[in-house]
Amino acid sequence: MALVSADSRIAELLGELHQLIKQTQEERSRSEHNLVNIQKTHERMQTENKISPYYRTKLRGLYTTAKADAEAECNILRKALDKIAEIKSLLEERRIAAKIAGLYNDSEPPRKTMRRGVLMTLLQQSAMTLPLWIGKPGDKPPPLCGAIPAASDYVAKPGDKVAARVKAVDGDEQWILAEVVSYSHATNKYEVDDIDEEGKERHTLSRRRIIPLPQWKANPETDPEALFQKDQLVLALYPQTTCFYRALIHAPPQRVRGPSPLGGTDLRLAGGLS
Repeated sequence: MALVSADSRIAELLGELHQLIKQTQEERSRSEHNLVNIQKTHERMQTENKISPYYRTKLRGLYTTAKADAEAECNILRKALDKIAEIKSLLEERRIAAKIAGLYNDSEPPRKTMRRGVLMTLLQQSAMTLPLWIGKPGDKPPPLCGAIPAASDYVAKPGDKVAARVKAVDGDEQWILAEVVSYSHATNKYEVDDIDEEGKERHTLSRRRIIPLPQWKANPETDPEALFQKDQLVLALYPQTTCFYRALIHAPPQRVRGPSPLGGTDLRLAGGLS
């Protein structure tokens, strides 16, 4: 019943998102006339080679209108982003519910293990589609945005991806990409699943062995303080593996989509190290 309810809500949200996208285009088309007027007014001023009181007053009014139009469009886009975030959250809840149902349904045949190539593609898509933090003027990036760590009392939710420090077969310890199953406040321990289903391993780990991974990308142009800095020690997930290794940042990115900050290595997900 929960899955059906989630599907219904997702369909409703998709309809609302569609309407917001239409509103965005309508708002943009409506404001375009005012932007053309601003450009034409500047062209006339250049032709006359002077700024008269008339043009000064006119431009002040045009720019005031343009600012209001931009804020209106921005508000619609923020609402659309909120809808997208809610849809992604519901999809994740539905996935976890289906996973739990599959684990405890003995009448169903065992689910096939996901092929490694498919898993790697999904991980890459997950990293590329990590939402970009877009705050309002004056807002500071929240915890788990880029390099900003989680709050000390933060508890990762079921389904969250984390870096987990586990013991390997040979007894050595390594950091792996894992998914949170549950957290016990009584023992202060997590249960996490190795994201690589070929291992089919579940681990019970203390909080100090878990690093929550970023939930938003930081924009280098607006929030450079939220980026991992040069020579900072991080955990980097190397391509085609689900294991992390220690790495030093070579250079922080200069734009949202740019070269890898590790200088040639494809940084998918990272968590800071103390």
